[in-house]
Amino acid sequence: MEFTVKSGNPEKQRTACVVLGVFEPRRLSPVAEKLDEITDGYISNLIRRGDLEGKLGQTLLLHNVPNTLCDRVLLIGCGRERELGDSQYLKIITKAATTLNDIGAMEAVCYLTELTIKGRDVAWKVRHTVEAVTDALYRFDQLKSKKDTARRPLRKLVLSVPRRRELTSGEEAVHIGTAVANGVTLAKDLGNLPGNICTPTYLADQAQELAKRFKAIKTEILNKADMEQLGMGSLLSVARGSKEPPTFIVSHYHGGNKDDHPVVLVGKGVTFDSGGISIKPSAAMDEMKFDMCGAASVLGTLTAVAEMGLPINVTGVIPATENLPGGNATKPGDVVKSLSGQTIEILNTDAEGRLILCDALTYSERFNPAVVIDIATLTGACVIALGKHASGLLSNHSPLAHDLLNAAKASGDRAWELPLWDDYQDQLKSNFADMANVGGREAGTITAACFLARFTKKFHWAHLDIAGTAWLGGDRKGATGRPVPLLTQYLIDRATEQRANAEEKKT
Repeated sequence: MEFTVKSGNPEKQRTACVVLGVFEPRRLSPVAEKLDEITDGYISNLIRRGDLEGKLGQTLLLHNVPNTLCDRVLLIGCGRERELGDSQYLKIITKAATTLNDIGAMEAVCYLTELTIKGRDVAWKVRHTVEAVTDALYRFDQLKSKKDTARRPLRKLVLSVPRRRELTSGEEAVHIGTAVANGVTLAKDLGNLPGNICTPTYLADQAQELAKRFKAIKTEILNKADMEQLGMGSLLSVARGSKEPPTFIVSHYHGGNKDDHPVVLVGKGVTFDSGGISIKPSAAMDEMKFDMCGAASVLGTLTAVAEMGLPINVTGVIPATENLPGGNATKPGDVVKSLSGQTIEILNTDAEGRLILCDALTYSERFNPAVVIDIATLTGACVIALGKHASGLLSNHSPLAHDLLNAAKASGDRAWELPLWDDYQDQLKSNFADMANVGGREAGTITAACFLARFTKKFHWAHLDIAGTAWLGGDRKGATGRPVPLLTQYLIDRATEQRANAEEKKT
């Protein structure tokens, strides 16, 4: 899919289709009004006749519009103008993309980027159009013998900017949007692969492929023997029931100065989670292939950052394993020693994500990180609390949480902060070890984060619980690629701040 930006009048576009907006009730957008004047009221006459009300997501395809050079004009309903916000805009773009793909318009010029959204400039609209169109047209059909593809799919989309002086910022927005979209696509592809293909070894291979693709990325893989030598007893306890060997992936992106402390992203990589001895119900267990979406989001974010060439250092840490029952599997009541030296009584083997993350968090200390952010499909309790709309956010550092929430808002990849109070720590008490790995039914998302917090005393840390946002079920079953947009926006913001601080020091 090719995206470009252009400034020009709609009647002069020699293209398969021009895309314009119509507000409710039957009111043309400013660009549509201009085209209507050129066509001697052709469009407004159709609208008045009742062919299109302008409700959000409505469409009307026009052929042979007089005094234009395009083959067709696609009108998209935008709802009421005063209600047009971020989410409505993305729905409009999604509808336009799927309609263009269905009608066989292999190229189009889109003027929806000229719609007015409060607080959003043209660059934001261009970038998020690229991301939304890519998301709308995504298909995972690698494993199908017969692929259900459009006969004449959309291949090129030109995005309009009102003024020529906005072309440069528009082109940069396309570059950023494409990088983020590519990162999301990689995360989706990895998440959608079944567990018999996307094993811990496969994840390690993909990380090494990134290192081959981008010179700024260096990857090292630790095997089971390396983990045993280090003393990662908590992580290895999860892997005991599987014949698939665990891997521990470390990928360094060097885009900043050599002495800049890295942002460390830790992604949960359970490539299939049966629950272990505390086995899950069989219904929807196939969706437990998505339990490595945290790991996928780390690789997706590294891809986006490398494509943008961000002047920042980022380290991705991925503990990868399966969690299966077996003759050698960890049993409820077993006590293991973590890399930190703290002991853990495993009361529930299905609370395995925190067991692999705690060793990865301790390992992250050696990088002297600026901040550490872990990303994990960690608790069903988070799905109950926040549904599929927002990821759960908990942190031991208020400024870091604030920055992540701002990035979530800017990217549209929303998060919601939950408390990390010491009051909840008592739920993790154990009679036989330093802590239990579960804290009971109450506040399950929070007690899981409280467990992880015991391994993050030496750095600023945030935890993103993506159990509700990493994939969708039902007819739309599949990985979402979240929170790659949130993480990428956070890193963009941080790189921008670092650049500004450096320039301020020079003056």
